[in-house]
Amino acid sequence: MEGIVHRTVQVNGISMHVAEKGEGPSVVLFLHGFPELWYSWRHQILSLSSRGYRCVAPDLRGYGDSECPPDVTAYTIFHIVGDIVALIDSLGQEQVFVVAHDWGAAIAWNLCLLRPDKVKALVNMSVVHMPRQPSERPTDIFRRVYGEDFYICRFQAPGDAESEFAHIDTALLLKMILTDRNPGPPIFPKKGSSELPNTEITLPTWLSEEDIAYFASKFDKSGFTGGLNYYRSMDLNWEQMAPWTGVQIKVPVKFIIGDQDLTYNTFGTKDYIRSGAFKENVPLLQDVVVMEGVAHFINQEKAPEVTEHIFEFIKKF
Repeated sequence: MEGIVHRTVQVNGISMHVAEKGEGPSVVLFLHGFPELWYSWRHQILSLSSRGYRCVAPDLRGYGDSECPPDVTAYTIFHIVGDIVALIDSLGQEQVFVVAHDWGAAIAWNLCLLRPDKVKALVNMSVVHMPRQPSERPTDIFRRVYGEDFYICRFQAPGDAESEFAHIDTALLLKMILTDRNPGPPIFPKKGSSELPNTEITLPTWLSEEDIAYFASKFDKSGFTGGLNYYRSMDLNWEQMAPWTGVQIKVPVKFIIGDQDLTYNTFGTKDYIRSGAFKENVPLLQDVVVMEGVAHFINQEKAPEVTEHIFEFIKKF
């Protein structure tokens, strides 16, 4: 990670840790997912900064070395998008390229709904833009379709998931999540600590023990509550975003997903993309890339390929 500069900026009432490299006039802003950090973009930062881009990757609110407000209501989409807008302003930029994954992708979609003027073009991964369903709260839909043990439903009660996570070594927990290749919906039945796995996991070539150690050191410090609060704010976001029901995403977009990604094989995503409905809701969608044999953490698993996809898209603007 030589040459990456770390600093803390004050944005939207919180302290945010930012990793940065590159001196180019165009900024590429990277937004990570759960349970990740700025570090998830390490490969893209090094490669794109060498090609003339200024690469900026924050730890989002509630993660890593950024501030972690304890209250769930401090994690609405307005708070998170507000953080990103303030960060862009602090960089002295009118517009930036945005590259995002997982929860970062959801944030990026909402950034494009609320402040499209801030986004030059977007490369999003794993999470498609699904239009707001005015008749039913998100968690009610998940419970109806997948049951109470669906991971998003299990994450709703404050403290419950944290309590279960506490019974397993943080490094092992992160290995379990980051290396999971089950394309089906994640189901987490309630278990006693004695039933939790306690065996070593062999890492794939794209993830090292040093990588895990970095992630674990930060989650040991911050805990998981900040990241889990994003899930706990989903219904509140649904309520607050009512005025934007039916609004299209109108920035240039490239979308990348793996065919083994749980998000591709649940939520009706595959049919949503193939039917053309995704394009209807994101009319400036220019390309959808489905990578074969790739699971959820695509920006790490296929780092060189993903970097090339990003570069080939943003260099057009």
